Amino acid sequence: MALIQKLALGAFMTLATASGAAAHEYKAGAITIGHPWARATLPNAPVAGGYMTIDNTGSEADRLIGGSTPAAKAVEVHEMSVDGGVMKMRQLPDGLEIPAGQSVTLKPGSYHLMLIGPTERLTKGMRVPLTLKFEKAGSVAVELAVEDVATRKPEMAGDHDAMSGMHAGQPGTAAK
Repeated sequence: MALIQKLALGAFMTLATASGAAAHEYKAGAITIGHPWARATLPNAPVAGGYMTIDNTGSEADRLIGGSTPAAKAVEVHEMSVDGGVMKMRQLPDGLEIPAGQSVTLKPGSYHLMLIGPTERLTKGMRVPLTLKFEKAGSVAVELAVEDVATRKPEMAGDHDAMSGMHAGQPGTAAK
């Protein structure tokens, strides 16, 4: 990453952290994104996860098709599931449908964003700029609030961050 990009990212994160009282909900058309967050990463982690709730108040389905951030080499939409007691993770190359009038929660152990090749370690308190790309709503700029590495909720058992070695840092690969 070029020095200017690193400085710009650092300045943005400093400003964003300083304004922590700012709203943490974003809207584009019929799509509302609530509390986008990431868990702090361990040193040299090859991936990080992005989580949020996406509400579609419209009368037509939309689709989260990807994203981008200066904080990682790539952003992909992924799904984690358990099949016969075996955890499986896979990229959703066609994205994730957000049905009309419904909510979809991206959370550890389920649907999530995979930030591949983080440019630096994510630490508690950081705000990571992220642009989400929707098929109909278009691009939506949000910030991921980085929470403690130990942040866990009951539904997080077997989450993706703990299994980051499954991807071995290779974009587009998933455990089979």
